[in-house]
Amino acid sequence: MSETLLTPIEIGLTAAIVAIEDHEPLILTARGSDGLAGLPFGPFDALSHRTFEIGLRAWVEEQAGLRLGYVEQLYTFGDRGRHAEAGDTGAHMVSIGYLALTRAVDGELAATGASFEPWYRFLPWEDWREEPPAIIARDIIPALTIWAEQETPETTRALPRRDRVRFYFGLDGAPWDEERVLDRYELLYEAGLIEEARRDGRPAALARKALPALGTSMRFDHRRILATAIARLRAKLKYRPVVFELLPAEFTLTELQHTVEAISGRHLHKQNFRRLVETEALVEPTGVMSTQTGGRPAALYRFRRDVLQERPAPGLRMRSRR
Repeated sequence: MSETLLTPIEIGLTAAIVAIEDHEPLILTARGSDGLAGLPFGPFDALSHRTFEIGLRAWVEEQAGLRLGYVEQLYTFGDRGRHAEAGDTGAHMVSIGYLALTRAVDGELAATGASFEPWYRFLPWEDWREEPPAIIARDIIPALTIWAEQETPETTRALPRRDRVRFYFGLDGAPWDEERVLDRYELLYEAGLIEEARRDGRPAALARKALPALGTSMRFDHRRILATAIARLRAKLKYRPVVFELLPAEFTLTELQHTVEAISGRHLHKQNFRRLVETEALVEPTGVMSTQTGGRPAALYRFRRDVLQERPAPGLRMRSRR
């Protein structure tokens, strides 16, 4: 009786490390030998690291000089070929993705080639702070519409392509849901509209003569991991006070609003936002005024930690955009 040879598996840890600077959401990246940006990644060493999270924190501090604060596990990414190259016969790489939040900026990084980059550079259709991104109407919807019309009746998906395009991109009266970041990325991947689909040999991408310029691609499946992290963080804003992990200990209400807008990709009405903050009782005044605002002095606030004991899900429950 012959033995079945099993493909060995290696476990890696991938971190989507988020910071805010000048009202922009940033993601920590490192450039590979191929020139593509990627998320920080390192192997899990079962002999050195008692848990996955301990391993993540250890190599991030070693490689980037960052001591992480808030960390949470996102998902396990193990699709066949996610780290493979043509002809590879080595171990299959399974990566455990993490979301981490930090107040650090470039000046605090170790000299490793790592740097923070705006996350909307990689997913430009997600930034609705000023107006609907032009890339959606100009490039994405026309291409997705043609792709949706090519669907065959044998589809096994619960929702047909046309409905997924409408729901995920807020067409024909459907609301734009800022939390569907991963759904939108996966739809673009399935339709073969992004470079990662071509690299992975997806027929829909290979059949195209050219791909539209839909953001900057990343190494391996790191843009998928980034989309997962943004979706998680946007959802978490509404029921956990995670936004304060990205702010200094003392901040103005304007700084708080800009940070929430940066993460959610939405513009928020100033007075409505301040009423929401007051209703949720997440902050308290410090009694100190800031003179660093460039205009009139503004009151400084801090996170009111007692709220964690007062109710189970303190967050900023923002209404849908439309």
